[in-house]
Amino acid sequence: MRIRVLTIVMLSAAMLTAGAACAQQAQQPNPLDVVPDKMPFDIPYGLSMSLDQAQAAIAAGVAEAKKRGWKLNVAVVDPGGSLIAFQRMDGAQIGSIAIAEHKARAAAKYRRETKIFENAVQNGIYYILTLDDIIASRGGIPLVEGGKLIGAIGCSGATGSQDEVICKAGAAVINR
Repeated sequence: MRIRVLTIVMLSAAMLTAGAACAQQAQQPNPLDVVPDKMPFDIPYGLSMSLDQAQAAIAAGVAEAKKRGWKLNVAVVDPGGSLIAFQRMDGAQIGSIAIAEHKARAAAKYRRETKIFENAVQNGIYYILTLDDIIASRGGIPLVEGGKLIGAIGCSGATGSQDEVICKAGAAVINR
């Protein structure tokens, strides 16, 4: 009998504590309820970059990777996310081929760096993972010319921060 009463008291205390925690969460404002005045990342889509531009972005990224001794896969896509050019450095991780393309596709389709998706997940905004073609890993950067999105570059095969460094080197050729 005594154990039964103790169990009931402990369960009641646990339920009260859980209820209080839920009430506190309910009182906190949801950051997703904020309505911005302007559309974020509202870069207009432009015509696709040329093959020469795509290859120049890849060459700049690969040159930086070689300088640092990193082996990566580098992909460049058009504004719709279709592959224009790709290079796999000698010894680059095979599993990262598709990831480099995925990062480039997400950066182009959503007109923002994939680091933003990574930050969202790290800050508990998990719904972002329900959106089509998202990858929550840095290393995808939009390519903009004349204020219009003409494609994106994606890198994979190293750490996310290393991938991002190489993408920025490649994007610097276009994003001037």
